[in-house]
Amino acid sequence: MAVTALGTALRPDQTQAVFRAVLDAFARPGIAVTLPRTDFPPALLPVLSLADLETGVHLLDDEGWDTVVGVATGAPSTPLPTAKYVTALRPLTATEFGDVAVGTALSPESGATVICAVAALHGGASVRLSGPGVRTQREFATAGLEFELWAVRERLVAGFPAGIDLLLVDPDGNAVGIPRTTVVETGKVN
Repeated sequence: MAVTALGTALRPDQTQAVFRAVLDAFARPGIAVTLPRTDFPPALLPVLSLADLETGVHLLDDEGWDTVVGVATGAPSTPLPTAKYVTALRPLTATEFGDVAVGTALSPESGATVICAVAALHGGASVRLSGPGVRTQREFATAGLEFELWAVRERLVAGFPAGIDLLLVDPDGNAVGIPRTTVVETGKVN
């Protein structure tokens, strides 16, 4: 399927809709937003909309979408530890997640945005979200994201303002943002 999309890109209206949805997802952690429908895998849309010639990207997939992203955006493919956008179209491992860029206190913008394809935004093990953008507390239960990745995320955001931002995208194009400012509690959630 990736080969049929080679040389294509998102239309400007699609790019704008993805950009707005990603902003909304990060502004309201744990609340799903909807990405526009396209011929691309939904988890690929943020990098197709946000990457450019100066943005290093790293794709974790088994279908050759990195070529499509390179042609459509001009963004260079970079090693995982230096990528600004990391997109996992296949399950992300704890080791891979632990290797993403977190930036520094003086350069927090160098931290990666990690986009993960997940099976569903419900039906998995529950976590509780709190922090900026979450009025009280919000439960969230994604399926298809290894539960151990929450512990890795906690380590990656421990040096705030350095850290990573996480975007989870299901096969229907629904996305949930978990910015570095969000506290994720993984204990028993009722």
